[in-house]
Amino acid sequence: MPRAGMVLVVGWLTVLFCAGAVQAAPAGPATPDDPAQYAYLAAQLRKSPVHVSDQIPREVPRSTAPAFAREARRLGVPTYVMVLPHTSYGTQADGLLAGVHDRLGRKGLYVALSDTGLEAAQTYGVDLPGTADAVTESAYALPYDATPREVFRHFVEVVTSGRAPQRAEEARATYDNGTSAEPPGLHTDTTERGNQSFVTGIAVIGIPLTVLLVTVHALQRRRVRRAVAAGGPVRVPGARGGPRGGGGKAGGGTTGSARQQPGGGPGPFPRARLLPLMLGAAVLGGLVAFTASQIFDDTTSGDGSRPTAADMRARIDRVSAGLRRDPLYLDPESRSTLDGAERAQLRKRLRELDVPVVIAAVPTPTDDESGGATEVLAKELHGRLHRDVLMVLADPATGVIELVNYSTRVDDSYLVGRPRDLTYTGPAEEQLGRHLDELLTYVGKAPRATTGGRPYDPPPAADPVEEKALPGLFTGDFEPGMVIGTFAAGLVFGLVAAARAVVRRLVRRRRPAGRGAGGAAVRAAPDRPALSWLRRTARQDLDALTAALEASPSLPEEARRRAWECLDAAALLVDGDSDGRIDADATPVGLTCAVVLARAGRTAIEEPAAARHVCHRNPLHGAARSRGPVRPSDGGPARSLPVCEACRPAPGPVLRLRSPGSGGRDAYAPYPTLPGPLAALGDGVGIDQLTRDVREYFGVH
Repeated sequence: MPRAGMVLVVGWLTVLFCAGAVQAAPAGPATPDDPAQYAYLAAQLRKSPVHVSDQIPREVPRSTAPAFAREARRLGVPTYVMVLPHTSYGTQADGLLAGVHDRLGRKGLYVALSDTGLEAAQTYGVDLPGTADAVTESAYALPYDATPREVFRHFVEVVTSGRAPQRAEEARATYDNGTSAEPPGLHTDTTERGNQSFVTGIAVIGIPLTVLLVTVHALQRRRVRRAVAAGGPVRVPGARGGPRGGGGKAGGGTTGSARQQPGGGPGPFPRARLLPLMLGAAVLGGLVAFTASQIFDDTTSGDGSRPTAADMRARIDRVSAGLRRDPLYLDPESRSTLDGAERAQLRKRLRELDVPVVIAAVPTPTDDESGGATEVLAKELHGRLHRDVLMVLADPATGVIELVNYSTRVDDSYLVGRPRDLTYTGPAEEQLGRHLDELLTYVGKAPRATTGGRPYDPPPAADPVEEKALPGLFTGDFEPGMVIGTFAAGLVFGLVAAARAVVRRLVRRRRPAGRGAGGAAVRAAPDRPALSWLRRTARQDLDALTAALEASPSLPEEARRRAWECLDAAALLVDGDSDGRIDADATPVGLTCAVVLARAGRTAIEEPAAARHVCHRNPLHGAARSRGPVRPSDGGPARSLPVCEACRPAPGPVLRLRSPGSGGRDAYAPYPTLPGPLAALGDGVGIDQLTRDVREYFGVH
């Protein structure tokens, strides 16, 4: 008995001890059931290592999965890629990767991509250096418009480059300092295309028009210079302002009428020459347009992916098939917001209703087949179900609930606004089940209508190809750009013309004038002057002498007399028609003599003592300040003739002029051998004698 009692006591103590131990033992970590999302994604990756969601076909069509697979093979390790809507990852994409890996049970690199970029990348059981750095680098270096396919390609490139840490550090230093701008975009959007069209319009009109205006202006200026050289207006004051009165050809009537006359310019630009210039400008505009079309050659926005018809209907087929089996359909790619009890309760409520109701808890991202329009999604689903139904669309990410009544006998007016009462009252993952249960209560209480209602057909969703297509380069803002280009061409032309005028004036002011001995200016003096040079120089020198006389009212009497006589004699030589223009038939001898007289008149004003003689070798050299011995070719005694400072140490070449009626190089002859008053300068006569000889030559006394 004692032994039996002892055994009984020990047994009871053991039971009590074990029970206490069980009660006191802390609850260990429970292993929850695998989420439906992890199981579904793992099953998809078991079929193919790349899973592209059917919910974002506009941004990432399912048909692009082979392109992701090709990039993944470059990594050299087993790679599993998921491309899902951003809302499918919740707040932690790493947790989804871990859950999918646990369900799949395979080693490799797991990559999570979304319509917004690279969400996460993690290795399990394999060694792939640079993975984390590649994720960091991609987050910093890629622009906002990079597509998931481009993001993954970039990620693979960074990992395989062998410089992932360095590139991540460089990207962080470049774009994480708060001062650098975002990385430049990869694709042209509609706003940028508008800017391209505007700039192209400016260039297509502005560049050719500017070239045309500047060219015409330059050619017109050249015509003016040529017209002046061929006999432009000569400003010669009347003799009544000088020391002589007199009549005849050199008297007051002649020189007075020699003042500048209006209408002496070359006239408007000829149309015959303007037409080819305009044609050339049109060709240039065409070349600019062609060049712009080659530079701005984007026709679509994005990476070129285009969804197929199968891509666009894949989710509709999946959801409609699920609703045919079960009136409650939960998107398997989204995080579950309904627990088992809530699902059972909703299915029970749906069976008890006398109105056919289906619930589709699916997201509606803007890149789905409906373009984010729940009305379009509902219409497509109803078209697959082929039956009257009150359709409830609930977004598991946002908690938004939409009702669309397709011919059920429910009073729609009662249900108007009911879903809004159940929205935004808390987190979707905590409230969606309760909100749907309350909504079914409203449906059960709703009055029944005698006839079933039907919603208005929504506008069709935008075509995914047309949605990505860019407007033509020569549309939109191209025409406003052409208008601005026209004004810009005028502005640029005005600036060019003004700058050219200013530069010419500055060059003329700063151009140093060479000075000979005694301070007299050394002027151009070729020994074989061309006729065009003589015409141009005659006009310029006569204008200069006229201006000098007008600007010097208080000259010594002798200097003033000599200057006016030089001007009168020069006018007789070049303006025989008394029309204020150099005569078209003026000879080289007459033009040269006029230039010599005009320069002698300037010398009389600037340096009166040196104005008596000019260089006998080349009268265009100007004033002769000394005399030099000259031995005649026939062996006679040497004579002393006036020479300029340049010809005194070594006599220069004799001035040769084109003789009338001859051609070729032999047409030039020494000026003393040619007829006219100029020949007397070869014998050393003075300027006063030359002016008298000119007047006598023309019969003026």
